[in-house]
Amino acid sequence: MSLMSMQKIMQRLAVLSLGLLLASCASTPTSGGRVSDYSSVRVSGSVNRDFERSLEYLRNENFPAAIELLLSVVEREKRLPAPYINLGIAYYKSGNEKNAEEAFLHALELDPQHPVATNELAVLYRKQGRFAEARKLYVNSLAKNPDYLPLIKNLGILCDLYLQDLQCALAQFQQYLSLDPEDKEVSIWLADLKRRAGK
Repeated sequence: MSLMSMQKIMQRLAVLSLGLLLASCASTPTSGGRVSDYSSVRVSGSVNRDFERSLEYLRNENFPAAIELLLSVVEREKRLPAPYINLGIAYYKSGNEKNAEEAFLHALELDPQHPVATNELAVLYRKQGRFAEARKLYVNSLAKNPDYLPLIKNLGILCDLYLQDLQCALAQFQQYLSLDPEDKEVSIWLADLKRRAGK
């Protein structure tokens, strides 16, 4: 599987899961003003409708329309990371890496452990050649989200293709397959890694 197709799958999964997150979203702020339970956040109907419409724009790769609508959503609803993540994805797919990074970082300000935001930002850093920063994001996020498959897979990709750290890649793909043994593409990748590592 090519890196582009892997990234596309990861982004689509992020977009779809984030739609569920916001749709289910009564504010439960922590002492620092952050929301601790997004499933209890009440979102106005118009914000939710616009967010859902932005998902359609993203699915149809109408990134300018998605960006315009998501900017309106984040202006009206600033407590949730999901709109910022999708805004980052839309900017990234439009080639605007600076705004994509800002959107992902804003999502992580709201939820520093958000696995989707971390994964998307790390993919962006990988594309920019910021490999050490990407690895740090993956490792830190996996400490809190050890079963989030996109983080595991993308750390494996980073270790194999960009860092030439076969042991790290082997560990990531073995962990991935322990959680999703049916993924044939990762099984093939792991077999190739084992061959290259002489195992």
